[in-house]
Amino acid sequence: MHTTDVLIVGGGIVGLGTGLALAGRATVTVIEAEGHLAQHQTGHNSGVIHSGLYYKPGSAKALNCAAGRELMYQFCAENGVPYDRCGKLVVATDESELPALAELERRGAANGLTGIQRLNAAEMREIEPHVNGVAALRVPETGIVNYKAVSEVYARKITDAGGSVHTGTQFLGCRTEQDALTAETNAGPVRAKLLVNCAGLHSDRVARLCGIEPGVRIVPFRGEYYELKPRAEHLCRHLIYPVPDSRLPFLGVHFTRMIGGGVECGPNAVLAFKREGYRFRDVDLSDLAELAVNPGFWKMARKFWRVGLHEMYRSLSRRAFWHALRKLIPEVSFHDLVPAGAGVRAQAVAPDGKLVDDFFVCQAPRMIHVLNAPSPAATASLAIGRSIADAVLKELV
Repeated sequence: MHTTDVLIVGGGIVGLGTGLALAGRATVTVIEAEGHLAQHQTGHNSGVIHSGLYYKPGSAKALNCAAGRELMYQFCAENGVPYDRCGKLVVATDESELPALAELERRGAANGLTGIQRLNAAEMREIEPHVNGVAALRVPETGIVNYKAVSEVYARKITDAGGSVHTGTQFLGCRTEQDALTAETNAGPVRAKLLVNCAGLHSDRVARLCGIEPGVRIVPFRGEYYELKPRAEHLCRHLIYPVPDSRLPFLGVHFTRMIGGGVECGPNAVLAFKREGYRFRDVDLSDLAELAVNPGFWKMARKFWRVGLHEMYRSLSRRAFWHALRKLIPEVSFHDLVPAGAGVRAQAVAPDGKLVDDFFVCQAPRMIHVLNAPSPAATASLAIGRSIADAVLKELV
């Protein structure tokens, strides 16, 4: 039987960030069900190092993003991971969005962003000549990176410090004992003093396998991307975002320069029919059955059905997606768009149908469960990992 101080379930960037924070201070074992690390949310996001502009001051997202952003820049610089602190514009395309833009500016200041600037239309086009709008916020703290590359360095540092990282290892359940717990996996049992659940899309299921009622259910939302053809890449110099809908934890379709080159456009946000539903045709009947008996899902659906239908239409129609992008950059041609990848966001939904907006972590005897860690969790992974590690070490004393 494999023994360890801390068993971390999930080899995405939050699980690996937690393992890194514990490495050298406790024995750490990370298990990942997939054959490779960072295969889901970590490996399918747009690679943005978020500034902390959007989040409610004092929230876990705001605090961890502010700290994690600078830790991420420092980590990349010290470990040779390519990054670009390129900045972004958040653009109000008409007068009706100006109050929301002002609220973002207030939040950014409250969250410690010192470089944020309010720009008029002329100033905005000096930075992004092809953008359309009446005003914008310039946020120089925003950057880009490849989070898969970051995760690989996290994993290497864990193993260099004496920890272990195992792929192709699925968590099946656990039983607690007086001074430890035993986790069952498809590769055999693991005895640990404490378990940390960072299973992302399956975090609620892992909690239930541990005998914990998480109080939320994960609902998967697919975000689909296009890329600009090389001939159109000059239309976007930095990152260009719309003013987001404050009712939803999504930022709207936007333009993102990628660290490896090229410009990504998107994502939208549509209900996925499978927890790993990266394509429209990916369907899992058991996942759908779980949604069907979830009262929180139906309450959410009743509240946002119009938004959901609009997002579905934009998913099925490239022309509708193109029209959304043209609000920001009118010169983008329909033929400039090339279908790219997709990601699936693990969104926790409460029993009352509310989309859980903040990070959500709960503790139980010998366990810590990370039950909602969408964007900006990758940006904040070092800060989240340190806070979880502090809680773990208190339990191990």
